[in-house]
Amino acid sequence: MDRMRADRLLSLLLLLQNRGRMTAPEIAAELEVSVRTVYRDVEALGASGVPVYAERGPAGGFSLLDGYRTRLTGLTGDEADSLFLAGTPGAAAELGLGADLTTAQLKLRAALPAELGERSRRIQERFHLDAPGWFRDAEPVPHLAAAAEAVWERRVLRVRYRRWRGEVRRELYPLGLVLKGGIWYLVARVEDSVRSYRVARILDAEVLAEVFERPAGFDLAAYWEESSRRLESSRFQGEAELLLSERGVKLLPVQFGAVGVRAVAAAGPPDDQGRVRVVLPVESLPVAVHDMLRLGTDAEVLGPPELRSAVARAVAELARRYGAPPGAGAPPPAHDTPGAAGANGA
Repeated sequence: MDRMRADRLLSLLLLLQNRGRMTAPEIAAELEVSVRTVYRDVEALGASGVPVYAERGPAGGFSLLDGYRTRLTGLTGDEADSLFLAGTPGAAAELGLGADLTTAQLKLRAALPAELGERSRRIQERFHLDAPGWFRDAEPVPHLAAAAEAVWERRVLRVRYRRWRGEVRRELYPLGLVLKGGIWYLVARVEDSVRSYRVARILDAEVLAEVFERPAGFDLAAYWEESSRRLESSRFQGEAELLLSERGVKLLPVQFGAVGVRAVAAAGPPDDQGRVRVVLPVESLPVAVHDMLRLGTDAEVLGPPELRSAVARAVAELARRYGAPPGAGAPPPAHDTPGAAGANGA
């Protein structure tokens, strides 16, 4: 019996032990094989002394003799590795460990006492982690497997990488992979520094034969935490003072996340028109203008003056563009006046 079939038979045995009666199509779907293969494997288990019983009819299926349990649950190396991704099955699948994770979980549950095994089944049944944010398709990461191989084997990774300013070629010394908000990052040493690379921006990747030594004492989690703090502190270059409508107060946390939540929490009481003054950290001027426009008429920029002026110019340009149908001449005054007033009041 080859290794692949032996693993499949063990998975079949553990499925029946953990879940009870299952139909042939259900087993085939779990093991990703044909129904015919399931029947052959059930026959092989019976021939080896495992008490598998078949029940016919609509409620029928295969099951083990009551009370039968196997302790043949040794984990392979890949299965043991995959357990660390048990909370993120999508990530395990992207790394090519999806099947290993399923088998490892079955083996682990089979080794637990009956009460704990049932408890783990209920937890998996009732809690699910979906890491990516809403309304965003998963990024294609065709070179994730190569990056993972280089990390695991401690091999140099030669890449062609797309930056904002163009493409570059690098030889990286990969130290780890991080999944942040559904986006994969490769942490690697390049020259004398450690940097983070977005895996989706790797255009070509080649795992070289050269093996390198990891820096002594390098802690991936600690590096990522410190790197995230540095990015957060350098991200915001100033503050904007805003006057928000009641709806704007509700929009701020939705549009800006934790930064918006903190700004609303620190705001003073509303004025006699129900408007609230808040101070919001902002990035560079072009980014801040775009962010302010996202709030529409529910926010007025009070300061700083350069941001207020830049938003006013942007609103005036929008009024000019949308003040008349395409192909028409200059918009008539009746249409132009509200746009100009809106720009001055931004």
